[in-house]
Amino acid sequence: MQVLKFGGTSVANAENISKVISIVQAAAQKDTTVVVVSALGGVTDLLLNAAALAAEGNETYKEKLVTIEQRHMDAVKQLIPVASQSQLLSLVKKSCNEIEDICSGIFLLGELTARSRDRIGSYGEWLSSQIIAAAFRAQGTAAEWKDSRELITTNSAFTHAEVDFSVTNTKIAAFFTGDYSRLFILPGFIAADKNNITTTLGRGGSDYTAAILASALQADVLEIWTDVSGMMTADPRLTGNARIIPSITYQEAMELSHFGAKVIYPPTIQPVMNKGIPVWIKNTFAPQDPGTLIESSAARNGDIVRGISSINNIALLSLEGSGMVGIPGFSKRLFEALSSEKINVILITQSSSEHSICVAVDAASAARAKQAVDAAFANEIALQKVDPLLIESDLSIVALVGESMKSHPGISGRMFSAMGRNGVNVRAIAQGSSEKNISAVIATRDVRKAINVLHEEFFETTYKQVNLFIAGTGNVGAKLIGQLQQQAAVLSQRLRLQVRVAGLSNSRHRLIKEEGIDLGKWREELEAGQPADIDQFVSEAIARNLRNSIFVDVTANEKVASVYDKLLQKSISVVACNKIAASSAYENYQRLKELAGEFNSRFLFETNVGAGLPIIGTLNDLTHSGDRVRRIDAVLSGTLNFVFNHYDGSRPFAEVVRQAQDEGYTEPDPRLDLSGTDVMRKIMILAREAGENMEMEQITNNSFLPASCNEGSVEDFYKALAKEEPHFRALYEEAKAKGCILKFVACFDQGSASVGLRHIDPAHDLYHLYGKDNIVLFYTDRYTDQPMVVKGAGAGAAVTASGVFADIIRACKL
Repeated sequence: MQVLKFGGTSVANAENISKVISIVQAAAQKDTTVVVVSALGGVTDLLLNAAALAAEGNETYKEKLVTIEQRHMDAVKQLIPVASQSQLLSLVKKSCNEIEDICSGIFLLGELTARSRDRIGSYGEWLSSQIIAAAFRAQGTAAEWKDSRELITTNSAFTHAEVDFSVTNTKIAAFFTGDYSRLFILPGFIAADKNNITTTLGRGGSDYTAAILASALQADVLEIWTDVSGMMTADPRLTGNARIIPSITYQEAMELSHFGAKVIYPPTIQPVMNKGIPVWIKNTFAPQDPGTLIESSAARNGDIVRGISSINNIALLSLEGSGMVGIPGFSKRLFEALSSEKINVILITQSSSEHSICVAVDAASAARAKQAVDAAFANEIALQKVDPLLIESDLSIVALVGESMKSHPGISGRMFSAMGRNGVNVRAIAQGSSEKNISAVIATRDVRKAINVLHEEFFETTYKQVNLFIAGTGNVGAKLIGQLQQQAAVLSQRLRLQVRVAGLSNSRHRLIKEEGIDLGKWREELEAGQPADIDQFVSEAIARNLRNSIFVDVTANEKVASVYDKLLQKSISVVACNKIAASSAYENYQRLKELAGEFNSRFLFETNVGAGLPIIGTLNDLTHSGDRVRRIDAVLSGTLNFVFNHYDGSRPFAEVVRQAQDEGYTEPDPRLDLSGTDVMRKIMILAREAGENMEMEQITNNSFLPASCNEGSVEDFYKALAKEEPHFRALYEEAKAKGCILKFVACFDQGSASVGLRHIDPAHDLYHLYGKDNIVLFYTDRYTDQPMVVKGAGAGAAVTASGVFADIIRACKL
């Protein structure tokens, strides 16, 4: 004996029903088969909507009835030969007339009772099962139709009627004894009470009907045929990496079904679990797929967590008050008040101080819950011993399910750490002593992100997905994008990172694509994007709420630097090539670092000093390991080093500076480099990272640039440089006369800092520094006589982009 159940999608139309017939015909060759069917897809909703509209006095309910009748008529005409249609069409018409009469009565009374609701709702399964049974017979397969209301008896309740198993089992056993055909078709969902009044088993109740039959008949197997190939590790609509669970225990399936896994109706498991009947979840549209097997034990396959599920539209109810402490009975009264309103409690948590009790309920019940609870505690509320019931809405529950969790410490820690790293705030937590389920209440807007990060944490050993939002697509930005494209395969293979550029913005356009921007066509896609607006770009990035998000600033724009705090507070890490934030007022610099720590994000700016050189990282390693920086000597401007390495008096100083700009070593306005302002920022950042509270005005700038060069436009600047050529030649000649070269040196020494041109003799560590190279000498408690030296290319788009890239990888490892 086998029982097969087909859901609404499986029997949505004639084409799908033909697939069902093929599946059943193959199965029925092996054994006596009982088939339970749902209503044609969407029909139950149409019926209940029509009834609700009628109760509201809205005559558009008649349009719903016309649609219902037409769908059933079409199914008959497509499945049944013309010569055999008349009797079945007459049955459909008669039933639709009955539905219309009931709705007309509801319309006149202006009331939809639970009894009428169940009666209306029952017609979907009743009609579909009649049509499907006739379709089998039309294809030459003997099929006997049986009304489930004659077999399944409930106690007198509606919409979620309780089954009387003793009576039901007796009726089923009596019917299935005797010389019957090998194929039976029954409607799911519907039943009758002891007075033969139609009741229903709740939405999704066809699964339950099939389980009741399988249990009473001691069936060898129960198959639930639906539109997916089994139970999945997570909702595939929320994560594209969800996978089929090959096998699962009854208890795990029950937990997942209660927490939002729509593949199986929650009460279905209990009847078959008691009898040890295996359950298969199969796909009507891919019958060759193995599906999911539910039984008493299941192979682990290395997965500690079996699945991740969620329930949306949750409200959190909190009863709080100092008058509750040490006084027994408050919980009892709370749950009695909720029970009196037939409000189901989904999650419970209570503080050990007994100051508060928190429960989660369906959001639709929250208003009734507040009214009932406030009434129950009216006296305590009046005496201010208890506060009025507090309701928090727009919440959901995310749950980890798995029997193996109980023997593996740290699962809760991993769960909450993964969500915390992505800014998912947990409002309440519940875990049973069986440790099969860990549930957390979170904001509904965070559900997609939470499920994705948890799925990544517990199921995806292949890669971690990272989403970048890049501001700035100039020289450095373009090089960075090229490097990301070039290294995509390496990141996936070696670091198991899938780095996607989800957003791009420059001074003209902005673009955000959740699925990722094609890095081979980013210029064209960005050009077709929306007008540039950094505030809007950031707001959209935050609103997308993508997991493992990183904001990358490769601009020199003050407006862009001003948005870091908004991002960090949303647990979006910031990687900044832009020096403005780290060199802004110390209070702002410190606040950004504190926000990163507070909200589990990273604020990284390695390229602020030395482009791609690991200067800040080295400094942090020294200080974090307990060393103390006493002095820093550094050449920190690739531009100035390039200029003074190439200026020998044989050609004008202005020409050498122009060359540096053309080769991409200077800022857009070279005066930021030549004035020493950029170097001042860099030495201040290093001083701050060494633990010094320093501002720009505390740094001495011994500028070599004449005042005339600081006026007007960039072109005016070059004209002034040309006029001041004697000044620059004199600087060079003075150094040369001493056997020295010129270097623009930054120095931090015991709390004070300065920048300026210095004569460097051949014995000095800074002498052998060529091209655009930078060098930093760290003198510390551990490196006293011989400093720690970091030296290398300190300018250029490619090396700067590589430094930004390295920071991105560091942020990924959070």
